[in-house]
Amino acid sequence: MPMTVITLRNVPQSLRGDITRWMQEVATGVYVGNFNSRVRAYLWHRVQETMGSGEASMCYAARNELGYDFAVENASRKVLDYDGIPLIFVPKKPVEKNGLAKGFSNAAKYHHAHVATGKKKKEKPDCYTVIDIETDGLDEKKNHILEIGAVRFDHGKETYFTELIAGSTPIPAKISELTGITEKLRQDEGKEESKVLGAFRAFIGEDDLVGYHISFDIGFLSKAFAKYGLGRLENHTHDLLRAVKKEQPFQENYKLETSLQTYGVKEKVLHRALQDAIATHRLAQKLKKF
Repeated sequence: MPMTVITLRNVPQSLRGDITRWMQEVATGVYVGNFNSRVRAYLWHRVQETMGSGEASMCYAARNELGYDFAVENASRKVLDYDGIPLIFVPKKPVEKNGLAKGFSNAAKYHHAHVATGKKKKEKPDCYTVIDIETDGLDEKKNHILEIGAVRFDHGKETYFTELIAGSTPIPAKISELTGITEKLRQDEGKEESKVLGAFRAFIGEDDLVGYHISFDIGFLSKAFAKYGLGRLENHTHDLLRAVKKEQPFQENYKLETSLQTYGVKEKVLHRALQDAIATHRLAQKLKKF
């Protein structure tokens, strides 16, 4: 015998009890059973008579192109027959003169009105700074910044920031191999950490900050700023990694190298802060929005 499914909402408890004589309640208000068409017709008639102001729907096997049919009672959705195929019709919500569907709270209406009359936020700021750092590890709590690089974009004009940071802790061999930053290079070109961070703070000002997986950079920079009393890093940030994931949901992986290739950016990831910041900026210029 074919299976029948009946769903009930806001119906008398007596009806629920009556239905369970023939069907099992597999979830709240959802009943499943196997019986012939005669029993099905009796149960649906029983539902219609006793449901009061509640809602009900029934789905059952049928000899049509879909292989099933359905019925609804006291519901906003209606069943329409389209050349022998049952379809569900969902009516549009009534709209008030101000363009809002009925039922919105006053707070929601105020919010919609505020958004409609307010200035829309630009997808890309006219002025922003793309940042990148190199570190001697991945843990901001115990590792250190080796290098900071940045590209400031101001209405088409680019300016650059790049500094190595001097330090006393040895650079792991695998980090030197990856970045090319050696102890000798840091000794020859590195500057005092507090001075580099102060100069970088002045360089970015209140600009929006752009990066690839920027939370990593912000974590290290915020800790370093706090260490030297440079204030909280509260600049608005844009993560290009998130933007790429939205635009390219089927990309093989989301390494920066792969994203650059996807968008036809020629710059390579060299694991040096300024060069990677420039590559990230080229990616930013290709993206539809941050």
